[in-house]
Amino acid sequence: MNVTPDVDVAIIGAGIHGVGMAQAAAAAGHSVLLLEQTGAAAGSSSRSSKLIHGGLRYLETGQIHLVRESLHERTMMLRLAPQLVRLQRFHIPIYRDTRRRPWQLQVGLSAYALLSGFGRGASFGTVPRSQWEALDGLSTDALETVYYYHDAQTDDRALTQAVLRSAQQLGARLLCPAQFADATLTDDGVELRFGFADSLQQCRARVLVNAAGPWADRVARRIAPAIPVPTLECVQGSHIILDCPAPQAIYYVESPRDGRAVFVMPWQRNLMVGTTETRFRGDPGSVTPTAAELHYLQGVLKHYFPRFRSGAGAAAAQTARSFAGLRVLPGGAGHAFHRSRETLLTPDRIAQPRVVSIYGGKLTTWRAVCERALRVIAPSLPRRRRLARTDQLALS
Repeated sequence: MNVTPDVDVAIIGAGIHGVGMAQAAAAAGHSVLLLEQTGAAAGSSSRSSKLIHGGLRYLETGQIHLVRESLHERTMMLRLAPQLVRLQRFHIPIYRDTRRRPWQLQVGLSAYALLSGFGRGASFGTVPRSQWEALDGLSTDALETVYYYHDAQTDDRALTQAVLRSAQQLGARLLCPAQFADATLTDDGVELRFGFADSLQQCRARVLVNAAGPWADRVARRIAPAIPVPTLECVQGSHIILDCPAPQAIYYVESPRDGRAVFVMPWQRNLMVGTTETRFRGDPGSVTPTAAELHYLQGVLKHYFPRFRSGAGAAAAQTARSFAGLRVLPGGAGHAFHRSRETLLTPDRIAQPRVVSIYGGKLTTWRAVCERALRVIAPSLPRRRRLARTDQLALS
């Protein structure tokens, strides 16, 4: 067995939280080893809805703290990564049979602007009726009003790779492809074993960060002695991409079937529709859109944009490309749509943790989550000279 040099922090998984932890720990002056089995952003961090947003709908379920934090991080990403994160105009059409009424949107958007500190992107209002015909062919039958507001869009894979480059510039080391085997806890750290370069490697770390996304519970169960693993559920989110011109704005619509929020948006000069929420059981590496999900998304698109009901539009919808990713949510009864999107940080012990697992979370809040996780493991790490602050590191 080959021995890899000891490190302060070892991290499993190079999704957005893994590379974010590598950046945060390296910026604090710590030695960092990042293990990834496939490639940066190869999993969920390249299969999201591509949005850096405050989560307007989370206001309905009282997740005020999450919305405030998300809006703060949105502002920061617009400043730190202007080439990767850009403000987009969103339209919310309200029809006679829409579940959410105009007064509810007015209240929600007012709260959204307030929580954002009335900063950049806080403006909202209604689109004049005289401009409805310019809304990308949006159906105007029984349309009562159209609200607009702003959030941001990104290339999730490119953003993750930019954070990885930042971490590497600060001294973090990436091994890929590296396959985590198991880990053993000691009184003051972790001994981990992993496959790399056709051999089994061993490394000792003061702290192990489990940022394996939908594989995180499996990683946690390969650690001995056993550590706490919360009740979790993987939820599949699918998207379709149509080979047709991109809309001028992002449309935030309500599924006529179940009232869920669905986005119709531009993506790489094409039109993208997402997302779904389907319970998933199985190997996270095998996730793929189901026929029912594709039918669901096509139905939402055709309901709001009549040109996709027949002719070339219908053909484009029928032959759409698709992809699916997984969200990790707290387990529980009820529909996943109403489940909390707060990130779970689960240490193996409260005092001087040797392992912390990151479960769930949003693309938008990756930096804040990683800084919070760094504070959790700080008592287990030696004092180092800080190299940088993550709220000041530009990403490109």
